[in-house]
Amino acid sequence: MNILVIGGGGREHAIIKKLKENPKAVKIYAAPGNGGISRDAECVNVKACDIEGMCALCREKQIDFAVVAPDDPLVAGMVDALNQIGVRTFGPNQAAAVIEGSKVYSKELMKKYGIPTAKYEVFDDPKQAIEYIKQQNTYPTVVKADGLALGKGVIIAESFEQAADAVHSIMEDKIFGESGNHVVIEEFLTGPEVSVLTFCDSKTIVPMVSSMDHKRALDGDQGLNTGGMGTIAPNPCYTEEVAKICMDTIFVPTMEALNKEGRPFQGCIFFGLMLTPNGPKVIEYNCRFGDPETQVVLPLLESDLLDIFEAVADKRLNEVPVVFSKKKAAACVVAASGGYPQKYETGLPISGLDENGESGKAVVYHAGTKYENGRFLTAGGRVLGITQVGDTLDEALKKAYEAVETIHFDNMHFRHDIGKKAGL
Repeated sequence: MNILVIGGGGREHAIIKKLKENPKAVKIYAAPGNGGISRDAECVNVKACDIEGMCALCREKQIDFAVVAPDDPLVAGMVDALNQIGVRTFGPNQAAAVIEGSKVYSKELMKKYGIPTAKYEVFDDPKQAIEYIKQQNTYPTVVKADGLALGKGVIIAESFEQAADAVHSIMEDKIFGESGNHVVIEEFLTGPEVSVLTFCDSKTIVPMVSSMDHKRALDGDQGLNTGGMGTIAPNPCYTEEVAKICMDTIFVPTMEALNKEGRPFQGCIFFGLMLTPNGPKVIEYNCRFGDPETQVVLPLLESDLLDIFEAVADKRLNEVPVVFSKKKAAACVVAASGGYPQKYETGLPISGLDENGESGKAVVYHAGTKYENGRFLTAGGRVLGITQVGDTLDEALKKAYEAVETIHFDNMHFRHDIGKKAGL
């Protein structure tokens, strides 16, 4: 099979490394890919959101199967376009991807079908939003941009001033562009956070191993929200009992709700959950694999990823095994450019990697790199995801941090406390 993976980050690198394990994957292309991905697939310079360019690429390279990994091409209808030209694809169509494309839609879906989530109100007028915040007078409070915002469209405000600032920034200054035309003001939930990715073919939904993301830029969950600074799997807070409650009250009801709405979902539904004192609740849906959750979830997958992807595309997920290791754990530490998620330099040489972009001490997933003149250079905010598997979470974390110490680029920044909030 000729396979195309659309996207160019750490998540895509993790997917490609896993797909390579199947002997059917004769040729893997990545568009646009990155420096590290170029060691595992043939990179083609087509932007992830270029629907016409991607269709032309599929025809030219005779692609048999495509994986659309990022949120923006999914929400823009990339899967619909590829299916129209006869390319089998892993990922939801545009109608189903709305669960991430619009936070307003996803909250209203949860309310309609009784799926547990935080209380909320929706506003398209900044004055009314600020008046509501003043009336509620409870902090922290959560302010969310309606549309896509690179995983950074959620602001947790500790005071009225911060909440009002968030509304002004999102709705008037348009820091997230058109995504800020509407905002969701939401109650702040407390409890451990859990990420659960699921394979879903609209008839069957199968959870992957749970994980824990670390969104804030700095140690101790301080600093700005990022796309994710590190992850562990499994999440120690996610017990078998909690998993059963989530399956019965959240996962299956979400799949069935989308079917009833005429938006059957085929792909990966990401559930961002909070384990509150009143039970598990949904913080957010994503319509794709998380980044960097994928970097710890896929190394623990013992089944074949390509077989699962094909089964999801063909609506026969119930026929293939989906098995994750019950004896291993994984940890990923993100090495980011100093200044991320705001201004940062790129083009800095990376040392400590061999010519394949590996460290010898860990699996290195490339998120923002390029390969020029025989060396790897930084090319993004999140640069590398340094991942290790161990017999325990403690061991996986220790090995991952040992590997981080062997890698260097100027102003390299990483969190030193990945896994700490899980009691490690």
